Amino acid sequence: MARAVDAIMHKGDILIGIDSGTSVVKAVAFDLSGTQIAVASVTNAYDTGAGGAATQCMSRTWKDCVTALKQLGNLVEGLSGRTVAIGVTGQGDGTWLVGRDNVPVGDAWLWLDARAAPTVSLLEGNALNRARFEATGTGLNTCQQGAQLAHMDRFDPASLDRAEVALHCKDWLYLNLTGVRATDPSEASFTFGNFRTRQYNDVAIEALGLRQRRHLLPEIVEGTETTHGLSDAAAQATGLRAGTPVSLGYVDMVMTALGAGVYTGEADAACSTIGSTGVHMHARPAEEVHLNAEGTGYVIALPVPGIVTQVQTNMAATLNLDWVLNIAADVMRGMGQDVSHRDLVSHIEGWLAAGKPGAILYHPYISEAGERGPFVNANARAGFTGLSAANGYADLVRAVAEGLGMAARDCYAAMGALPSELRLTGGAARSPALRQILAAAVNAPVRVSARDEAGAAGAAMMAAVATGVYPDMRSCISEWVTPLLGQAEAPDPGLVRTYETIFPVFAGLRRDLAGTWDLLAKLRTESRDETEPASSVTTGA
Repeated sequence: MARAVDAIMHKGDILIGIDSGTSVVKAVAFDLSGTQIAVASVTNAYDTGAGGAATQCMSRTWKDCVTALKQLGNLVEGLSGRTVAIGVTGQGDGTWLVGRDNVPVGDAWLWLDARAAPTVSLLEGNALNRARFEATGTGLNTCQQGAQLAHMDRFDPASLDRAEVALHCKDWLYLNLTGVRATDPSEASFTFGNFRTRQYNDVAIEALGLRQRRHLLPEIVEGTETTHGLSDAAAQATGLRAGTPVSLGYVDMVMTALGAGVYTGEADAACSTIGSTGVHMHARPAEEVHLNAEGTGYVIALPVPGIVTQVQTNMAATLNLDWVLNIAADVMRGMGQDVSHRDLVSHIEGWLAAGKPGAILYHPYISEAGERGPFVNANARAGFTGLSAANGYADLVRAVAEGLGMAARDCYAAMGALPSELRLTGGAARSPALRQILAAAVNAPVRVSARDEAGAAGAAMMAAVATGVYPDMRSCISEWVTPLLGQAEAPDPGLVRTYETIFPVFAGLRRDLAGTWDLLAKLRTESRDETEPASSVTTGA
């Protein structure tokens, strides 16, 4: 294959992928064939506040990225001179406002931020909302920049007046790396555009009530075709070579799925990332997208011409397991026994084996932001159904894990036919018992990629194509992705039958609970209003 470094303007043998998540920023070095060489990670942080606020300091996120790159330089000898190109991706959705001299307007609103919920409800009643959905392929929810900008425009227009551009996390890092204000086709089209053209769409922008704010939308850059050089300032900060090509990756969920095998040529294969959130996606030609009647989910472009991912995302996945483990930790601490999260995780396989399949139903809507896939309800909350005195802690853990499987099936059912094969990534993919639960829930064999850092790999793959290391993404996938897919693990037929029986009950019950969730949300609001002093109430967003 014509991957010789002589074909590249600057000779080198390393590609760097940056993946800036909600809580960790990673910089990963790969050789030109996709072998991971080293990884450096820096813990990030975000703040939560009243009304569902979830924000992150933009300057800290850039500093954390710089630190990760400098640490990578300490791990890889001669990194600066050996780096062919850099690809950058990051957490999706959210709003990162930048003003004069590229200074942040304030802290970024994250995808976790739920403050825009009342504006989402208002926008859903807009006569143009279905036309917006048909263009973007994406249902409205509080995570999205479109909804957040619309909410800011109603309640904090001064912040938008001070802003010159509205970016996402990876776009903010790209700006700091290159000095260029830009976004990529994936986030541009699923929020403000048309997934078929990968460009901004007037109807989508009008439906969000943001026509007067259109100037905040940055240029769309295709990172497999266009790069910008690492700026002198960024080079000085990171220790890398000025002018090194930087590729703006697609949103992290797509980069992770790309690196983990969402698109390798087989028909009907799908990919689920079971991490803090649950991301479930099919890769298919744009003309074969199935848009559901409820107007939920995402359609997100892949960096492959004509191919998109249809996506449904659970607001919380392993966060549910963290919660049930924390319950045990709290009880043990109350008895004077301090245990770590890692200690409890080591017992999950045993608890899952001891719990009875299908004994209890659990709806995994543990996030205070509610749920966004395959339905949108900011008031949705988690709950067990079917508990009796005969159930023990292992049954609760088993139910929570099965709730993740039922939620995954719920998401795939909303996108059409269930997948013929499921590729798994994320922390939960390491659990054999959880893999079997997910396989049986969607009635498909599962495969796990040996790729450790799939998100960073996806970004590096884009940089590899952009700089001519590979002629196109398909050839890069054949070497970076396909060989790393493990053997298929078939679902247990008995477990499949159990889940086929309980899934209709799971789906019907979550529909029936909507009114209860809304009533509980009203009661919570009334209780909060009665206890909060008047001076603490603000009119800000």
